[in-house]
Amino acid sequence: MPMKKITSIEFGLLGPELIRKMSALELKNPETYDKDGYPMEGGLMDPHLGVINPGLRCKTCGHNMKNCPGHFGHLELVRPVSHSEFGKKLEDLMNGTCQSCGRISLKDEEISKFREKHEKGKNFTKLILKKTKKAKKCPHCNAPRGEVALDKPTNFYLDKERIYPTQIREWVEKIPNPDLELFGYQPDRIRPEWFVLTVLQVPPITIRPSITLETGIKSEDDLTHKLVDIVRINLRLRDNIDAGAPQLIIEDLWDLLQYHITTYFDNNTAGVPPAKHRSGRALRTLIQRLKGKKGRFRYNLTGKRVNFAARSTITPDPFLSINEVGVPEEIAKELTVPEIVTEVNKKLIEELIKKTDKIHYLIRPDGSRRKVVEEFRKELLEELAVGYKVERCLQNGDIVLFNRQPSLHRLSMMAHKVRIMQNKTFRLNPTVCKPYNADFDGDEMNLHVPQTEEGKAEAEELMFVEKQIISPRYGGPVIILDEDAVSGTYILTMNQTEFDKEEAMYICHEFGFNELPKPDKGKKWSGKSLFSLLLPKDLNLSYPTKTMRLIKKTGISKNVSKENDPYDSYLVIKGGVLEKGVVDSASLGEARGILVDTLAKEYPPEVLRNIYDRLNRVASYLITRKGMSVGLDEYMPSDGMNRAKKKAIEEELLEAEEIVKKYRKGKLEVIPGRTYDESFEMAMMRLGAKTKDQLEAYILKERIEEVLTENPPMNSIIMILSGSRGNPTNLTNISGFWGQAAVREGRPKRGFNHRLIPVNQKNDVGALAGGFIQTNFVEGMNAREYFYHSMGGRQGEVDTGVSTKVSGYLYRRLANSLKDLIVSYDSTVRSASKNIIQFAYGEDGVFTTGTIGGKNIDVEKLAKKNKVK
Repeated sequence: MPMKKITSIEFGLLGPELIRKMSALELKNPETYDKDGYPMEGGLMDPHLGVINPGLRCKTCGHNMKNCPGHFGHLELVRPVSHSEFGKKLEDLMNGTCQSCGRISLKDEEISKFREKHEKGKNFTKLILKKTKKAKKCPHCNAPRGEVALDKPTNFYLDKERIYPTQIREWVEKIPNPDLELFGYQPDRIRPEWFVLTVLQVPPITIRPSITLETGIKSEDDLTHKLVDIVRINLRLRDNIDAGAPQLIIEDLWDLLQYHITTYFDNNTAGVPPAKHRSGRALRTLIQRLKGKKGRFRYNLTGKRVNFAARSTITPDPFLSINEVGVPEEIAKELTVPEIVTEVNKKLIEELIKKTDKIHYLIRPDGSRRKVVEEFRKELLEELAVGYKVERCLQNGDIVLFNRQPSLHRLSMMAHKVRIMQNKTFRLNPTVCKPYNADFDGDEMNLHVPQTEEGKAEAEELMFVEKQIISPRYGGPVIILDEDAVSGTYILTMNQTEFDKEEAMYICHEFGFNELPKPDKGKKWSGKSLFSLLLPKDLNLSYPTKTMRLIKKTGISKNVSKENDPYDSYLVIKGGVLEKGVVDSASLGEARGILVDTLAKEYPPEVLRNIYDRLNRVASYLITRKGMSVGLDEYMPSDGMNRAKKKAIEEELLEAEEIVKKYRKGKLEVIPGRTYDESFEMAMMRLGAKTKDQLEAYILKERIEEVLTENPPMNSIIMILSGSRGNPTNLTNISGFWGQAAVREGRPKRGFNHRLIPVNQKNDVGALAGGFIQTNFVEGMNAREYFYHSMGGRQGEVDTGVSTKVSGYLYRRLANSLKDLIVSYDSTVRSASKNIIQFAYGEDGVFTTGTIGGKNIDVEKLAKKNKVK
């Protein structure tokens, strides 16, 4: 077969002659079916236009429903009508040319200048209109010129007097081809008189099929409804013209025909009331079928409905493995998996056919299918042989694809193993929420069942959850323990945590171990020793934890280090035993979790999956057992905190006063690249941030010291220390003060004339007049401070609403432009036309998931491991 290459695609307009040549039938009858339900000859459902009923054959090509593609028909319009989508084009052509001779209303010399500059397809319309606007007479035939105005979409006026499509067609027919080329047209492909329709193309029945309702009544497609109206009005117009009806009636019918043809092309045309069903629903006509989310391109071509798929709400289940998805029984009974009968599984399949209803179909080697029903069970069992296929219900362990929209990156669709469960929701381990960007506030997800052995193998090898823990975007962990699981692991590995034998046995059982390690705290077991059971025996790591960073930040101890660590804040793992330190977000966190990163990159995927699954089972038990909770009383400021707050605010106001004085005298230092006013605003913002940081450090120090005692409180400070949720700023806002309100990274500016709110003095630019808030959420703000606070809050709300929409659309455009790029077998990145985009994938040929700190291998680590000097 000779291969052909498409060099270009051109869009054009069909001329009346071509429409007639393409047509299989001229429509003359507005009726669709007769009394007996047969299609009317010459009507819109005539079998010459194609067939949609299994028993009929097409009268044009002779094929049945499956093989007939459908055929176009045509309708001869009694009077021409304007095409609503080309009104602006006609207006430009008429304003640039003479009605009498059809030439461009410019002198030959000027037209010649345009011709010299002209290249194929170049458009001089704007320049021509600009020059012809002043011409009162045609320089070629001396005929007077008028101004053409378009009352959108299809009414044209010449010097405020209406001109009809017949006159418009006569006018644009006169435009010679050389002049037409200057307007950007290729006359061999498109003529402007075709913008005025004399014949209407009628689409085949296959794109507007009728459906038969349960009552036996046929329901027609929206396009057929519209075409019936067009044919009917066209006949009425012809009858009235033949009968010599008054011009007023003929014009009304002509306008009605124009209305129906306009709404046939676009039922959402501005200035035209939409055509509706009797129910009041607007008809979906040609343009509505193509454009937008529900149009043919986006709804039917780029995204399709598929078989072997299910959709339901998701709910959390920490007792599932991260690799599993809980599937409701109802769905599992409906979805099927093809399984080839072999010597190995033949007996099992026979048992399933004999004793259950889990086999739906038997498929012979020739492809014919038999449904498994009670009366044929024995017959089917006798027929069953190696090489046959069966379609069976989903069962535990089957591989499926799980997806959440919007699918913005590769990890929005991953492979899971089925666990059949009660109730009606899909169950998902909360650890897997991050890559899906899922939560449990009503999110729905899709489940797809691969139908071939290759599909199953690809899903398991390339898409399985445990193999996606490292993000392809930044090369760090993306499937991570989060929130409660991090808090629970932190509590487990704290120095103060110890268990009696019964508790230790329960935790070991949940971890999947049958033997207890030796007690390491007298007759009790430390959480560290139990956590160590999960680690590989050859694992060696040491690094500072998030707790150490916060201890340094607050000034509890500036000299804390690996050697000097009385706070158990430097993590050390030797030979798979956690000797020191707590496991917090520095070990488990997204992108930067060192422990997770090491386990994911240096060990098989099942090692980290097992740790995740086991910690998930124990974390919620620990939080409950240790009584971790959050109460209002813990946010009540202490006397020391109140003193620190009062001192910080006094210093802020004094320093702010000094800055304002310098500003008014013109002595303030100007920040490079900023104006004098901008430098002042930045100085005030920096002062506010410095004051808040001072108080934040004090509050955090006070709260961390509580945790370093023998009986630490199990409350929000555990969350902040472990990095599971929240941050120190939350504590300062609730217990200390809010500080400087910010809008677009500066002080709020837009308000009243020379002041932010009416209660301020005019031209007051001090701290309190510029949005400094002295109170916290426990005390509550006064009216003035509440206004300042709401200004910053409003920015967040607007940004959320606007940026989601804008970034979503930009992403869609970007994804569409990049989706043809592929990595070829020679490691180059190429477009669909085989053009090279990159000589090596990512310019360095390195896939992020396999990197260690952005490099292929960590030489230093390998040298240490192999004791190379």
